[in-house]
Amino acid sequence: MEINGKKFISSLESRGLIYQKSGSDDLEEHLNSERTVYCGFDPTADSLHLGHLVPLLMLKRFQLAGHKPIALVGGATGLIGDPSFKATERKLHSAEIVEQWALKITSQIENLINVDELKSVSIINNASWLSEIKMLDFLRDIGKYFSINNLIAKESVKKRIEREGEGISYTEFSYSLVQALDFAQLYKQVDCTIQVGGSDQWGNIVSGIELNRRESKTQCFGITVPLITKSDGTKFGKTESGSVWLDSKKTSPYMFYQFWLRVEDEDVYKFLNFFTFLSEEYIQQVKINDESSKNKPIAQSILAEEVTRFVHGQEHLDAAKRITNALFSNSAENLLQGDFKQLALDGLPHVILGDADKSSLSLSKLIVDAGITKSGREVKDALKRGAISINGKIVSPEDGFNMDSLFAKDHSQYDNYFLIKVGKKKHLLVSLR
Repeated sequence: MEINGKKFISSLESRGLIYQKSGSDDLEEHLNSERTVYCGFDPTADSLHLGHLVPLLMLKRFQLAGHKPIALVGGATGLIGDPSFKATERKLHSAEIVEQWALKITSQIENLINVDELKSVSIINNASWLSEIKMLDFLRDIGKYFSINNLIAKESVKKRIEREGEGISYTEFSYSLVQALDFAQLYKQVDCTIQVGGSDQWGNIVSGIELNRRESKTQCFGITVPLITKSDGTKFGKTESGSVWLDSKKTSPYMFYQFWLRVEDEDVYKFLNFFTFLSEEYIQQVKINDESSKNKPIAQSILAEEVTRFVHGQEHLDAAKRITNALFSNSAENLLQGDFKQLALDGLPHVILGDADKSSLSLSKLIVDAGITKSGREVKDALKRGAISINGKIVSPEDGFNMDSLFAKDHSQYDNYFLIKVGKKKHLLVSLR
């Protein structure tokens, strides 16, 4: 494989993936040979979330370009907490919890980026060296290279110091030095010369570059990816219920797929560049076709398929598409048993119905209590319009009180599930106790 640094950096820039970089011309020349590059992931939860995806994909892009990526799991730095652009001090978690989280995200990263025939991405935990360093050695050997004046001037620290009533602890203040030590150790151990991170990591990355320059007399480089925002300026990767997680148990593949389908038209082509490996030419052609077509744009579907396949695999993508099509077409009979289980865990409002409940509830009360409609009147009006169905069968106003018949086991899917559709978009999953 021919490695061309200028072409590679140019492709990243044209996709909008580079926010900052050090030593521009030198970096391009440096990347004309196989290099080792790393990105750090602190275990701040038991799963990575959408905000980690672009840096992860950057490691993959370096891998595809012929370089050697390292995913550094912060088993040690996770015990400290990165203050970068955080309004308040992070809560410190126990060593046991951080260790458990580090193991989980190590497995997650392994499953995401080491699934093909390319040279495997190395995954290293920085606890392997940071936990061995003695305090006096750290202060003498590392601290001597850093000016307090420069550290205070870093934007991430400066904002915290200037925020009234908050300030910053020495623990978080020292984070930049500890991350710099990671860069220095990786240079010494595996000749790692490039660090990639989010735009909030620029100050920490520069600290690592400076430490390598002063301690090892070598030039290293840093690249940051932009903070991903929507067209309205708000941060991307959140829903009303919170973060979009990469763990299928925290955000189901169906909900993950739906999240991408709902991306605004103004953002979708930018996100195709950020979150997929599709060529820029292909993405531009999709945009041209969407703009000239009278049909619904297909870019969101392409984006949802590509990202869901990368994160969750083809089988889960197929399930997410199957569930989506079933809900849209009101065809519950096409769903597999596992699809219903996925919806029950994380997807639709879900009610578990027992025999006693059938005698005390009407269909109207069941739907209102589940929060699908605001009043029983809305349900009655929908029944009159034939706008309520259960497992694809329209419910008449007369049937609305016959709960034993509506939710008889022999009318269910897989002897357990009922999918209620109210109007065009609202759904309620009912399972039998």
